[in-house]
Amino acid sequence: MQQIWEITDIVLRFIWAHLVVLNGLFAIVIIFFQRRDPKTVWTWLMLLYFIPILGFIFYLFLGADMHKRKMFKTKEIEDRLNEAIRQQENQIKSRELQKQAPNIEGFSDLVMFNLDAVGAVLSSANDIDIYVDGNDKFEALLEDIRNAEKFIHIQYYIIKNDVLFNRIKDILLQKAAEGVEIRILYDAMGCRSVRRSFWEKLNRQGIRTAEFFPALLRRLHMRINYRNHRKIVVIDNKVAYVGGFNIGKEYIGLDSRFGYWRDTHLRIQGEAILGLELRFLLDWNYAARENLFLESAYLDGILPGKRDYCNVQIIYSGPDTSLQPVRDNYVRLINKAEHKIYIQTPYFIPDDALLTSLLIAIHSGVEVNLMIPCKPDHPFVYWATYSYMGELVMAGANCYTYDRGFLHSKGLIVDDKAFCYGTANMDIRSFALNFEVNAVVYDEAKAKEMTRYFIDDLQHCTRITKDMYVGRSLPLRIKEQISRLLSPLL
Repeated sequence: MQQIWEITDIVLRFIWAHLVVLNGLFAIVIIFFQRRDPKTVWTWLMLLYFIPILGFIFYLFLGADMHKRKMFKTKEIEDRLNEAIRQQENQIKSRELQKQAPNIEGFSDLVMFNLDAVGAVLSSANDIDIYVDGNDKFEALLEDIRNAEKFIHIQYYIIKNDVLFNRIKDILLQKAAEGVEIRILYDAMGCRSVRRSFWEKLNRQGIRTAEFFPALLRRLHMRINYRNHRKIVVIDNKVAYVGGFNIGKEYIGLDSRFGYWRDTHLRIQGEAILGLELRFLLDWNYAARENLFLESAYLDGILPGKRDYCNVQIIYSGPDTSLQPVRDNYVRLINKAEHKIYIQTPYFIPDDALLTSLLIAIHSGVEVNLMIPCKPDHPFVYWATYSYMGELVMAGANCYTYDRGFLHSKGLIVDDKAFCYGTANMDIRSFALNFEVNAVVYDEAKAKEMTRYFIDDLQHCTRITKDMYVGRSLPLRIKEQISRLLSPLL
């Protein structure tokens, strides 16, 4: 033991004696070996300056850049996708697609961007059900699981071993006994409270599970920032789900800490299912090392919707892509707005592009409406959100805090013509660090329905006026300033 203490003392003395040199080397790594936004670089350097050595350890856990690392391969389906993408691009240029899908009129450039950026083929025959209450959403999901005949693919950031998942699990086990293939993909960080034995038991009971970015030695999460935040369910390629709800009792209002949980989820029947199934298969292939693209059954049997005929693109983003497609969709939609913009998000930490677009819209006479929660689940993130919201308030936007419970809904509606909703928050983390998936829906009827839900929510909101924001307390101002300074890392 004495020898260990002596070695430790020598190491600490060496670090202290060479602190400036080591900090300089770490700074070089951050500046020259990672391609980042300059504000993020300066924030890390500031942290390194004020917390030497330890700041770099934080960087290893929170900041190591995965940008442009091609983690997911689509080799088996590249030709098939490229053919569909090129065909739609030519149809847009010739305006043939606009005639076939009149709802995209005015948005053809965005459709083209999504085609080029992430291969998001526009699907034109989709039925969409919108769920804003967890109990309604999960009742519908349970019923669809009961009707499964071939396979069930489930992907959530958070799955908790509680009363809600027990209800789902009972039906899954029954379907597994009937021969239905079941796969569950979960995120290691989001499900860190669930014991490994729980997943092992599911595997023994006939349910395949896979873990995204597992922890080192089951405890040490080296990739805290890069989390798979997607929530996707695909059943028999007949119905699919995407949105903000995870699996846990709080999402059905059974956690007193949050109270009522307000979220948004889409249930899709139709051609857009292919985009969600492709995304699941890519994530599963990476996590489970099982190439499901070799089985054509997982991409076949998709039937067009018969009721709504909504035009939909499934877009995704993550640290493995060179662009930020979800952020860019938000920006493009904001820039195209002529009358009204409605935004709901639990975390509002925009980058310069998004914030500037909103400010330009406000000063151009567009009515901008922003709704955030009234209570924090992550204090620093909430105070930074309040700071950015305040900037919009002072510019003339209508900003609200949702008082009924916790607002977790994530999306944007433009002019009652189109909306983009899914798993991505309106913050830097979702844009650049997390793996996200959203649905862009071009349909007036559904956009108006989504707007009605927003307006209904206003009954449970407090509007933050300019006087209220200017009169906020000194402690809150200090919290805002500190949190905003750290916002590139939040």
